[in-house]
Amino acid sequence: MTELVTRRCAPCAAGTPPLPSHRVQQLLAELPGWSVVEEGKAILKKFQFKNYYLTMAFVNALAWVAHVEDHHPDLEVSYSSCTVRYSTHAVGGLSENDFICAAKVNALMESPG
Repeated sequence: MTELVTRRCAPCAAGTPPLPSHRVQQLLAELPGWSVVEEGKAILKKFQFKNYYLTMAFVNALAWVAHVEDHHPDLEVSYSSCTVRYSTHAVGGLSENDFICAAKVNALMESPG
């Protein structure tokens, strides 16, 4: 597990620039299954499930993470999958908040022990 999962999101001050590409690549290396999309302005991962119930349980857990961190992803939900996309509108691209939340979402899928 990456140390990102232990961090908390912080508000981005006005004028904060998006992360440079070398930092995006460093952080992305800590997040299995995530990829950079939209010319470096977002990260995305598709999660697969056995059925709709498990998909919705994941979405509800993810909603709690988004609420606690006050950082909300775009979601595409279907019967057996959920695609999660993070980007920070305030910076017009990626911030560390996106990677912190992505790490927390990955942690939802890790089995205990």
